[in-house]
Amino acid sequence: MSIALIILIALGLAMDAFAVSVSCGLCVINKWYWNSFKVAFLFGSFQWGMLSLGWLTGFSLKNLIEPVDHWIAFALLSFIGIKMWKESIGENSKPLDLTSLKLMITLAVATSIDAFAAGISISALGFGFVIPSIYVGIITFTLCFIGVLLGCWIRNYNRFRKYLDRLGATLLIGIGIKILLNHLFQ
Repeated sequence: MSIALIILIALGLAMDAFAVSVSCGLCVINKWYWNSFKVAFLFGSFQWGMLSLGWLTGFSLKNLIEPVDHWIAFALLSFIGIKMWKESIGENSKPLDLTSLKLMITLAVATSIDAFAAGISISALGFGFVIPSIYVGIITFTLCFIGVLLGCWIRNYNRFRKYLDRLGATLLIGIGIKILLNHLFQ
C-alpha cells in the first residue's frame, strides 16, 4: 500500500473526527490548548486503536459489524447532539461540555467505528496495519487539535454563544445522518 493511499485513507477517516472536534471547541471557554490536546489525543488514539483492532479482527467480525456500524455512529452522535441542543435552550443555559471524558469517549467511539471497518478491509486486502494505523492516528490527532482550536476561535469572536452551541449540536446530528446515509446508499 503506497504512502499516498495511506494518507488519503487517514484523511478520509479523520474528517468526521475533525468536524466533531470543531463542535468540541465551540464549548471550550478556557484552557484552549489543553482541551485541544485532550480531544486530539483521545480521538487520534481511538482512530489508531480501532483501525488496529479492525485489522486484527479481520474477517471474523466483518459480517457482524458492517451491517450496524453506521447505526451505532448515528445513534451516538444524534444522542449527544440532541442533548447539546437541549442544553442551549434557556436564558442562563450552560453549554454541554463536550470535553468531559465521558462525552469525549462516546464521541471518539462514534467517529472511529469507520476506522474499525477500514482495518478489516486492510486486513482483507492482505496489507499490514502498523504504518496505516500510525498515519491514521497522527493525522487524526493533528486535524482534531486544529479543529478544537478553530472552534475555540469561532466561539471567542462571536457573541451568539447559544446559537453556536446549537450549530455544534446540528453538526453532530448532521455527521451522524451523513454516516448513516453514506452506508445506506453505497
